[in-house]
Amino acid sequence: MVKISIIASDLSSSGAGRWGGAVRPFLLSQALQKLGCEVEIVGFVNQNIPTNISQTSLPIVAIPSNKYYPRFLVSAKQLLDKITGDIIYAYKLKPTSFGLALVKKMQTSRPVFLDIDDWELSWYGGDNWKYRPNIKQLARDIFKPEGALRQPDYPFYLKWIEGFVSKADRVTLHNQFLQKRFGGIYLPNGKDTNLFDPAKYNPQISRTRYGFDNYRILMFPGAPRPYKGVEDVLIALDNLNQPDLRLAIVGGSPYDDYDRQLMEKWGRWIIKMPKYPPTVMPEIVAAAHIIVVPQRDTPEAQAQFPLKLTDGMAMAKPIIATKVGDIPKIVGDTGYLVDPSSPAQIAAQIELIFNNLTEANNRGMKARERCIKYYSIDGMANILSDLIKI
Repeated sequence: MVKISIIASDLSSSGAGRWGGAVRPFLLSQALQKLGCEVEIVGFVNQNIPTNISQTSLPIVAIPSNKYYPRFLVSAKQLLDKITGDIIYAYKLKPTSFGLALVKKMQTSRPVFLDIDDWELSWYGGDNWKYRPNIKQLARDIFKPEGALRQPDYPFYLKWIEGFVSKADRVTLHNQFLQKRFGGIYLPNGKDTNLFDPAKYNPQISRTRYGFDNYRILMFPGAPRPYKGVEDVLIALDNLNQPDLRLAIVGGSPYDDYDRQLMEKWGRWIIKMPKYPPTVMPEIVAAAHIIVVPQRDTPEAQAQFPLKLTDGMAMAKPIIATKVGDIPKIVGDTGYLVDPSSPAQIAAQIELIFNNLTEANNRGMKARERCIKYYSIDGMANILSDLIKI
């Protein structure tokens, strides 16, 4: 049996732990387990590991992280000592995952895979980011206890690590933007379509259970951030001004107070829901009439595969999404596509769906069929089966 160690740079609730294990490294783990591989996840935590991850059956090794050099080197050694896999699979193009995987490769000659699910530099301006400090600033960045160059994943190092992608034995990524930039094998996110199966859930029971009986529900099952376009949906609801429409935001943002800003301006339209374990999410999504994925046209959005899409597709929901990145390719003709940053188009599609709900639900069933065919855990396993034969 092949053992694979997945390295995650951040297992905390703002990293790979934010959805209880329903994000990329755990999807990779599920697909690899289907192939009969033994899988462990090894990663850093800056806080206690989320309970809903630590209670999974998947072996997880959490290393408390010293956030700054030189103390971080102690944490790095602890992580390297815990990697036991025959294949090392680095999740994210970061020094704290891929960089350490390459160190382990030098120590052991074990093959290294790299999975890229974001363009990390996009959070800092992409190719426009430059490090040009004056002498004083350089000294502060080096010698201050929390100086910029003491941060292992500072943009300077993120840019540097991009030059080492060719050192990986295999590279996987989940969209065309990343593939054009870094090469590699297209490995789209898969959904557990047996768990996310609309036949197992009654939408009306879900709506009653979660207090949605009197509303027509649009749902955003994710962490809102400005580039994700939630504001455009709320502006559309303002324009429609129909009192029974609501946007349910599930989970909220672990990054900042953006949720509060949305509530202050558009609270009348928002139903704020807490985080739920992955096993409960199908029941939550079942309560929606429409899933919205309103990404704006930014580098961050272009480099992503929104997991909300396959939530909605697997549960046979009508989906309103924007023509950004790979979204049109993912949904094909099974969704309702609009231009990015276009509240008027979103409003028009909301009206179209509710005026033709039977046809919209039929389109949702086609979305589920497409999800099973192209975007399931089984589909991920089929692609990975060839990659691990090295």
